[in-house]
Amino acid sequence: MARLLAPAQSWLFSRGVDLAVFAGAALVSVALVLAAPWLGAVGETPPWAWVLLVVCVDVAHVWSTVFRTYLDGEALRRRPALYVSAPLVAYVAGVLAYLGSAGMFWRLFTYVALFHFVRQQYGWVALYHRKARVSDFERRLDAAAVYAATLGPVVWWHAHLPRAFWWFVENDFLSGLPGWVGTLALTVHAGVLAAWAGFQVARVARGEGLQVGKVLLVLATWVTWFGGIVLAEDDFTFTVMNVVLHGVPYFALVFRYSRGRHAEGGYGPFALLVRAGLPGFLLFLAALAWGEEFLWDRLVWHDRPLLFGEGGFSLDSDLLALVVPLLAVPQATHYLLDAFVWKPSRDPALRARLGWHSGAREGSPRGTMTPSPVAVTRPTD
Repeated sequence: MARLLAPAQSWLFSRGVDLAVFAGAALVSVALVLAAPWLGAVGETPPWAWVLLVVCVDVAHVWSTVFRTYLDGEALRRRPALYVSAPLVAYVAGVLAYLGSAGMFWRLFTYVALFHFVRQQYGWVALYHRKARVSDFERRLDAAAVYAATLGPVVWWHAHLPRAFWWFVENDFLSGLPGWVGTLALTVHAGVLAAWAGFQVARVARGEGLQVGKVLLVLATWVTWFGGIVLAEDDFTFTVMNVVLHGVPYFALVFRYSRGRHAEGGYGPFALLVRAGLPGFLLFLAALAWGEEFLWDRLVWHDRPLLFGEGGFSLDSDLLALVVPLLAVPQATHYLLDAFVWKPSRDPALRARLGWHSGAREGSPRGTMTPSPVAVTRPTD
């Protein structure tokens, strides 16, 4: 019988949390899609699903970054230039793009978002690598598997435009890619994933065990990206598959971090938001997300009167060039900051706040991570 890795290495958060936020998110996504005919959700995403998935998961997870950044005075003092420049750069770049054309802005924003979504899936795998000694070959193979699971369907999508759904707005992806390129992309993606799966089987056969959470993460990534893009027939399916696996694990990560930071006495007057527990944490973020979407609807879209009321403001194109990039700043800032703030090598305190400490020499890229006695609570508590 092959042995598993030590529990601390097999799971990123804990067995229960990893199963819930990675495997569970994928299973819930599939269940919602299968139940769509009974939920009245075939075709366009209905209002209840839009509130639950887009507002309370997708937009709310964007705002959760504030617990890692702007609500933490210590973080602001450590990297003031980063936290000031990120929203400014996002806004200026957005205005310049929108002045070119609205289509240019949304196309740029779409590809930045796509890059972020793909990189986040690899980021989870990289965090798993921090918890166990893995070879350079395994690191590269894991990376190839994640990129195959995400980019293979995306390239196929580009070769089969238009579809019944878009990322943000109609025609946000570049079109014109021939169909055979999409077929080739899926063929390569299948080969890479088959090689990755074979490697996992070989590990078990050799008695080396598995990093179970990482394996489930890669499988969940493939299920949601292939199912949400290649198999999807409508906007609801794409929305479910696109946002649940992306947003739910991020909530777990930020909440785990915020609990660790709060245990150190962090957040000052904002500590109440952490002491309120997971329900308070999520309600606060949902309120911010609702406020943002209210402004989008009243100032730009005017397409959800049932949720946000009739009317709003009709802005001319010059004013929209200032308002639309401004409303996009929270999301764009989230994309930018995520590339910096979750790297343990740049912030040694991050390990302890996530409930880990290094058992190897400081700075060793393969230091085995074991649970820290400082953080004994779990995000689902």
